[in-house]
This record gives sequence, structure tokens and C-alpha cells, in this order.
Amino acid sequence: MARWCYRHRLVVLLLWVGALLGLGTAATTAGTDYANVFSLPDTDSKRAYDLMEKAFPDRAGDTDTVVWKVDAGTVRDQAVRSRIQPVLEKIGGMKGVGGVTSPYTGAQGAAQISEDGRIAYAQVTFAEQANAVPKELVQSVVDTAQGAERAGLRVDLGGQAIQRVQEPPTGLAEMVGILAAALVLFLAFGSLFAMLLPIGIAVFGVGTGLFSTQLVSHVTDVPDLAPLLATLIGLGVGIDYALFIVTRHRRGILRGADPEESAVTALNTSGRAVLFAGGTVCIALAGMLVTNLRFLDGVVIGTSLTVVFSVLAAVTLLPALLGFLGPRVLSRRQRRKLAAEGGREPESASGPAARWSAGVQKRPRTIAAVAVVVMAVLALPVLSLRLGATDQGNNDATTTTRKAYDLLAEGFGPGFNGPLQVVSSGGDTDALVRNIRATDGVAQVAALPPAGGVTVIQVVPTTSPQSEKTDQLIDALRDKAIPDAGAQAHVGGVTAISKDFSTVTGDRLPLFVATIIGLGFLLLMVAFRSLVVPLTAAVMNLIAAAASFGVLVAIFQWGWGLELLGLGKQGPINAFLPVIMLSLLFGLSMDYQVFLVSRMHEEWVHTRDNARAVRVGLAETSRVINSAALIMVCVFLAFVLSGDSGAAMAGVGLAAAVALDAFILRTALVPAAMHLLGNSNWWLPAGLDKRLPHLAVEPAEETEPVAVPAQGGASAVHGFVRDATGEPLDGAVVTLLSKGGRQLDRVTSLADGSYIVSVPAPGTYLLAATAPSYAARAGHVLVGGEPLVHDVELTEDEVDAVN
Repeated sequence: MARWCYRHRLVVLLLWVGALLGLGTAATTAGTDYANVFSLPDTDSKRAYDLMEKAFPDRAGDTDTVVWKVDAGTVRDQAVRSRIQPVLEKIGGMKGVGGVTSPYTGAQGAAQISEDGRIAYAQVTFAEQANAVPKELVQSVVDTAQGAERAGLRVDLGGQAIQRVQEPPTGLAEMVGILAAALVLFLAFGSLFAMLLPIGIAVFGVGTGLFSTQLVSHVTDVPDLAPLLATLIGLGVGIDYALFIVTRHRRGILRGADPEESAVTALNTSGRAVLFAGGTVCIALAGMLVTNLRFLDGVVIGTSLTVVFSVLAAVTLLPALLGFLGPRVLSRRQRRKLAAEGGREPESASGPAARWSAGVQKRPRTIAAVAVVVMAVLALPVLSLRLGATDQGNNDATTTTRKAYDLLAEGFGPGFNGPLQVVSSGGDTDALVRNIRATDGVAQVAALPPAGGVTVIQVVPTTSPQSEKTDQLIDALRDKAIPDAGAQAHVGGVTAISKDFSTVTGDRLPLFVATIIGLGFLLLMVAFRSLVVPLTAAVMNLIAAAASFGVLVAIFQWGWGLELLGLGKQGPINAFLPVIMLSLLFGLSMDYQVFLVSRMHEEWVHTRDNARAVRVGLAETSRVINSAALIMVCVFLAFVLSGDSGAAMAGVGLAAAVALDAFILRTALVPAAMHLLGNSNWWLPAGLDKRLPHLAVEPAEETEPVAVPAQGGASAVHGFVRDATGEPLDGAVVTLLSKGGRQLDRVTSLADGSYIVSVPAPGTYLLAATAPSYAARAGHVLVGGEPLVHDVELTEDEVDAVN
């Protein structure tokens, strides 16, 4: 497939451009139909919501708030009233505004003025829900209201519709993330064309994924959070997958391969790993379905579609683009150097990555211990994790929504921003009201006129919506006040829904984690024919999750550095975040595990030397994994600019998770643990090995040696094993393998360094040699009809690799 795409590159490019434009045109024509269907079956707040919807079906429009405060006098003063009342009348007359409830009309309006008379509010009810209200209308309301301000009179606005006009321009976070990724890619590749390849793949993958999600929203419920998360994950995996393939392709060209053959080899090795990694991400995302939270179904659809299109672009469009570039995928300096050195660079890995890899092999216990301590310290705050919901009280202090929230809390109490709704359908309502009023933590109680046999009692707590005491009040109402009154009632409202969602999420989280870890374990076991490798990956994923949530708790719940980051005020961690973040984290960390271990497994198959396999695998992949992680960190952190507190929290959490996973776990703890575990890394019971299907992350092995024009039967390879000074090495292990990695003979060198291994027939073989305290060496040997003399030199600090 890679060869066909390379040779028919124009056709492939036109097909992808046609798909992107076609889906874009269809999505633009159809428009969006995102729906936030937030249903929690079998919860008290859901029963309250159903009763309210039945009794008050017309309360559909979004209700926002205009709040004003005077520095001197009261809001009843004629000077204040003469400025505010005409403004409220003008807002009420705007097309799309259903009505305005003013504090200056009727006895009910008097309740909208604080006790000291310095703060008042008016409620603006739009004809549509917040997402459907035109931004132009909302901006007109904001401008008109704030136009009443003067010295000593302050006006602010709050509500979901108002929140939308405060958000940065759509696409700002994505553009900042792409620019940061482009900078990292240019520094990594040193080539403009090579830098543009991963960016182009990500744009095609995310573009087709988002347009498809938009179309799917017309046939099923997709929340408006889905495209934001799909973009977040799509940009990350799209750039990363292309980066892995392009890096392998460039290495092939640098080692003398023809550009077409190098591209085919890159797709047949790293491309297979990309397919496998993309599958693991989709499986991790699909794990959200076991929570039975229907709100997340659309998120799974949107993010999975984007990942699938990103993988398709990486394995079809990328080889086509590589065909257009040819050798220009290298920098000019690399092309000049390649021409000067006769078209080939050494196959040994060198530089900081190789030195680090050798250092991990020498001191695995120390490095593993340091890594575990660091991750444990970062994970400690997770013990204080409290799930809940963020609201406009967590916004940045400079926003009008945060100012309005604080003014309402100042004038009417901290619980005013999150009233509870006790919805009664039978029993003694008066007794229920008395019981509620007598409950600790209740500031105000007001029973609204009944409708359809349903009475709604508004309960204002004495504490803020995010306070633990408010949660305790909800429990007290449900467990004592309502049963003691003998009423059939349920506690609803946004605060109660948030509490129920947190409870449901917490209850189902263990099943969710077990599901995605179990599926990931099975996939890795089948791919790498090992029990220890997937077990190690599962443990590392749990460590990464604990540490990343520890960072989240420290920043967003404890408030460390929030003001510095411009992320508002501390509060609980969004209840939906653990499910979404764990899905993305497990999928992305599995990517790094696959790319790291697939290279180690490739080396293990050829040499059966665990130390060498781990060392070479780390040396050859750590740089690209770290580059990929740095790109993802940039993309995720850019979503702090999205204006959405949930996206900002997810962005910071995922950035921390990826950084810890790549820089500490995959490049330090995993290889150190694999060195300590030795050959048991690759252990799989023989009976299980026979029963498991074969899923090759690497290409199929060549099991037969390549014949050369020579006659004769068995022959031999013999010579001496020496160190760099020419001294013979006693006890060095020399292994002869077929090109496919099957061991044919294995001997130990004598005191004078001599060895001899038998060869079954003329052909090309792999000869590997290793000795304690020395780096292993492996290379191909061509054996004819006569014995071949082949001396081996081992060095102490070089890491070489089989191409």
C-alpha cells in the first residue's frame, strides 16, 4: 500500500483534498446540531428535572443576569434608577430577548435588591438556549448594559450566553498549538519541508474528522465539547504519528536507501506501529462507553473519528507527500554531508540519546528509584482529589462573568449562585418548607406557585455551590428533611446535578480503568508475545495517571500557580475530566510504549540479547519520543487559551501527563525496569503462545537466509573477539542468527579470544557478539562455500544498531 501511494502520489493527494473539501462543503451546508444531553438515569436530580420539565415546559430559554453596584447611597436612588431602568427596557425590546425581570417592578422585584441596598440584579431571559443565541445579540446586551456605568456605578453581567462572548476567537488555541509544534519540528528536523509534513497530516486528519463529527451530530447526540476535545487529541496524534514515520524515513535515506524504498520500509515498520497505536487510542476512548454516561457517547464518536482519519492520513497521504519531496525531506546540510560521505552514514546510534541509554543500562536501580520517588511525590496531592463542577466563580478575575458572580455572592450570600430546587409532587408542602428552613446550611427558602400538581421550592444554601458543606446540605435534605415531612420530593438544580454526576463518575471509575487497562494488556500481549511487557505498561499508565492528577489537584484545586497562569480561582476538579483524561492519557501513553517497545522487540527478535535490545531501542527512539511529547505538550497547553475552563483543565492535565510519561517513565523508568527484569521481559507460556493470534507490529520476518551464488553444504565463521586496544576477550558470547532472527549457533570465545560458529549453508547471516562491560556488536556476514574469517571488536561506550 505504501509503495502504491508513493508511486501514485498525485492521485492520493487529489483524493484527500477532495475528501476534505467535500466533507467541509457538506458540513457547512448542513450546519451544526450539537446537543448537550446531560442525563443521569436513576439519580435524584434527574427525577427532579423530569418533574420540572413536565410541569414547566416553557422554561426553555437561557437566563442571564445584569448586576450593578453603587459605591454610595442605594440602587433605589433616582439617579441610579434613571440610568438603569431605560437600559433594561432597551434590552427587553431587543429581538431574541424574551423578557427582563427588573428589581424596580412589583413586590417580587424588591427581592432582587440586597439588604444594604447597594447591589441589585435583573434577569434577562433569551428566546433560545445559550448556544443558539446569536453572539451579536449577546454582545449588544453586554454593550448596552455596561453603557450605563459611571463613576460610582459598576455594571457586570453573568450567565452562559454572556460567557460565550468572552471566549477568545475560535481557533486561537489551535493556531498557537500548531505554531508551537511547527517550531519544535523545525528544530528537530532542520528542514522546512520535513516540518510541514506532520503539520499537513494533522490538518487533513483533524479537518476531515471535525467535518465528519459535525455531520454525525445531525443523526445522534454530540455535545459541543466533542469538537474541542477531538481537535485537542487529533492535533497531538496526527503530528506525532507523522513524526514517527518521517523520522524513520529520514534515517533510511541517511543510511543510503533509495527514497522510495526508505518510505516503504518506514511505513512497513513505523507505519504498522502507527496503525497499532491508533487502534489502542480508539479502544481507550471507547472505554468511556462502559461508564454508561450518555453525555460521553458523542465525545467518543468525535474523538475516535478524528483519530481514525489522522491514522489514515499518516499511512496513505504521508507516503504520497514523501514521494513529492524525495531527498528534500533532509535538510540541505544533511544532503551535502550525505553526498560527501558517499551516500551512507554509520548505522550506530550516537549522541546524547546513546549515552543516556548506556547510562540507564549501567545504573538501572538508581535511575528507577529516582524516577519512582519523583512520580510518588507528584502523585501525593491526588489523595485530596474532590470531583465537582466549575462555574463562573472559577473564571479569571478580570472577566465580567466572574465580577458578576462575586457581586451576587457579596450582596445575596455565597449560595445565591447555586440555588437548589426541591421539586415536590405530593405530601404536605408546608411541612416540607418548615423542615427545609430548619435544616442547617439553609439561608433562604421560597415555594413557587404550584403547576400541574408540582411545587418547586427554591433553596439558597449559606455556602457556595462548590463547598463540601453544600454537598452535605443536599444529603441532609434527601435523607432527613424530605422523609420527615412525608413528602414525595426530589432535590434538583445545577449544584445537585453536579454532585450526582460526581458520585456516579466516582462509582464507575474503577470499572472504566479496569476495562481500558485490560484491553490494553491483551493488545500488547498479542503484539509483543509477552506477559511482562504489557504488565509493565499497565503499571506505568497507573503511575502516570496518579502523578498527572496530582499536578491537577495542586494547580486547580489547591490553586498553586493559578493566578500566574491566568486560570481564575481554585475549585474542585470537573467530574467528567477523569473519564475523558484517563481515556486520552492511556491511549497516548500506549503510543509511546508501542514505539519504544516495538523497536526493542525488533532488536530482541534479531539478537535474543535483552540488554542490547533495551539499550538500542531506547537509544533510537528516545529522541523522537521526547520530540513527539514536547509537541503534544505545546498543543495541549495552548488550549489554556480556549476560554473554556474544562478545556484548560484538560489541556494542563494532559500536558503534565504526557511530559511525565515521556520524559520520566518511557525514557527512564521503563528501560531501567526492563534491564532489571532481563530476559523475563519476553516470557510467554508456550501453551498461551500457541493459542494467541499473531498481530505483527513489525513486518513479517525473513526466516530463510538469502542464497549467494556458491556451491557446497555446511561451512563456518571464525575469528577473534578483541577490545579497542587489540586485547583478546575471553568469555565473549558470539551468536549466529538467520536474517529473520532465528538462532542457529551460539559459542563462547576462548582465552585467546578465538571463536568458531557453524553455518548450515551459504547465505547472509547476522553475527552478534557481546561481553560483560562492553557494548554488543552485530552485523551481517556473507558466507560462501568456504569458511569465513571475521574478527569482532567490542567497545565500552558505543551503541550500534541493526538496520
